[in-house]
Amino acid sequence: MTLTAHLITVLLPGVVLDWLLGDPHWMPHPVRWMGRAITWLEGVLRRVFPGTPAGERLAGALLALLIPAAFGGGSWLLLEGLRGLSPCLAWPVEVWFTYQLLAARALQKESMAVCPPLAAGDLAGAREAVSRIVGRDTQRLDEAGVVKAAVETVAENTSDGVVAPLLFAAIGGAPLGLAYKAVNTLDSMIGYKNDAYLHFGRFAARQDDLWNFLPARISGVAMVLAAYLLGFDGKNAARIFCRDRLCHKSPNSAHTEAACAGALDIQLAGDAYYFGVLHHKPTIGDPLRPIEPEDILR
Repeated sequence: MTLTAHLITVLLPGVVLDWLLGDPHWMPHPVRWMGRAITWLEGVLRRVFPGTPAGERLAGALLALLIPAAFGGGSWLLLEGLRGLSPCLAWPVEVWFTYQLLAARALQKESMAVCPPLAAGDLAGAREAVSRIVGRDTQRLDEAGVVKAAVETVAENTSDGVVAPLLFAAIGGAPLGLAYKAVNTLDSMIGYKNDAYLHFGRFAARQDDLWNFLPARISGVAMVLAAYLLGFDGKNAARIFCRDRLCHKSPNSAHTEAACAGALDIQLAGDAYYFGVLHHKPTIGDPLRPIEPEDILR
């Protein structure tokens, strides 16, 4: 199948299904299967390998390689088997996999869920809503902090929840897209620099950085162009993107945040609490105006 045919017959239907259906909690989802597989295999590997830093690094690397191989390879075998029977059997399965790779509708729905409690002055409710989509501690956040957290997660997840899976699915079909999704899920579950995962999750975090290197930059440039097209501050988006896109410990996370901060003329990032510990982080963008709840919609 040519790239154009793949885009029209597989990726486009997957995008449409994602926007129409989102991520219903009752529907089986590959990421949930990945999470269960990661948890189970982590327990096995921690029992098998010694609890030394070297042992944890080896076990974590093995986990980070096996999970993407299992989901990418397993889906490829399934699709090839179905194609051997009939292309008509493989097509709906690959479209469904592609739809499941994408998180645009879920990201829109969950981020907008923060707005009603903010409008009602219910800061506790807003903190609870934003806690479902961010990794930081939310109980200390004021209204501006809640809005900033929601805007940041929309910006960052545009890359790893939409652009990156589409890019990998375009290159290698749903199997490569699922392999990417497994890499991303591993990083979100074990790629932390805390006592439990400092060594065990190191390989997973570095692997995620590698896979997201190109998508993050494509997403940042696309956001700058979108700022011009949608009537936001495109000139400032380009300026802040060029200046602040590396203002993060991760080589990838700040690209979309910088473009978004510049487009909205606000300042993002800065210090945040994770697992009760204050992490000092540089700011992204300039506070040309105060951040406000409408910035989530924008």
